[in-house]
Amino acid sequence: MPFDPSSFSGIFQYLVGFGAAFFAALWLSLIIWTFRDIRARTRDSFARILAVLVVAVLNVLGIVIYLILRPGRTLEEEYQRTLEEEALLKAIEEINTCPGCGRHTREDWVICPTCQTRLKKSCPACHKLLELPWSICPYCGAAAGETPSASTSNSDQLLQV
Repeated sequence: MPFDPSSFSGIFQYLVGFGAAFFAALWLSLIIWTFRDIRARTRDSFARILAVLVVAVLNVLGIVIYLILRPGRTLEEEYQRTLEEEALLKAIEEINTCPGCGRHTREDWVICPTCQTRLKKSCPACHKLLELPWSICPYCGAAAGETPSASTSNSDQLLQV
């Protein structure tokens, strides 16, 4: 079977055309992927344009450069991380601590067992624990310094107002 160079030329043109179409599709898909990825990672329009241009001009080398330089987290991941940090800070702030020595205390303690700092006061009428700055009991309406008999008249006054 003899070798025909014209058939080889036709096959070669077909392969070159297929390869060119493949690389054009690859180039276009890399540009689109970069645009979508950078849009999810930053709000900076200059960074978005620059990332797409690097990939458009440098093709595969541009995508390697982009992957090295792109932000590590998406905007959604940053938002989730911020929420987690805020939740942790809130949990830390809610832990009861003694203002005198800084040790952890319990919600129902009146006095710190370590430094004897007064943490809460007791309502004279209903005997529930009150914060120190409170001047009136939110449970029964008695003034913090009143006796139980005087607290009933005070709660009557609050109801009349």
